[in-house]
Amino acid sequence: MAAPCRLPATHAVPYGNMAAALVQYVVLRGDLARPPRSWPLGAVVAQGCHAALAAVHGYREHPDTGAYLELGAAMRTVVLEAPDENSLLDLAESLKEKGIEHRLWMENPEGIPTCLALRPYPKNQVQQHLRKFKLLK
Repeated sequence: MAAPCRLPATHAVPYGNMAAALVQYVVLRGDLARPPRSWPLGAVVAQGCHAALAAVHGYREHPDTGAYLELGAAMRTVVLEAPDENSLLDLAESLKEKGIEHRLWMENPEGIPTCLALRPYPKNQVQQHLRKFKLLK
C-alpha cells in the first residue's frame, strides 16, 4: 500500500476541529443520465471527477484546500444534482456573485456545461447557497 500523499507544510494550515468540517461540494447535471441524453454512468461520474480535480487544482494554494487534502481518507465530498443546464448555470452565476470559489466543468469539444465543483470550504460557509439542490441519486 502506498504512503499517503502529504502536501508541503507551507500549504497546509492546522485547523484543529475545523478541518473535520471541510467539505467539497460537487453539483452534477442529473439530466445527462436520463433520456434523451442517456449518458453512461461512467461518463457522468467522470464529469464530477474532472470538476472536483479542476477546483482542487485551481485553488491548490488556498489553506482550506491544503487542509482538506491533509485529511486523506477522511475527506468529505457531497455530490448534489442540478436538474438541467440552466439550473447549473444559474448556480454558477449565483456563486460568482457571492464570491464562492468554484469551477464549472465543460465537456469539450461540444462546450456542454456538465458539472460544477466548489473548492473545499468549511461546510457552514457554503451549505446555505446549495440548499435547493438534492443529493444525486
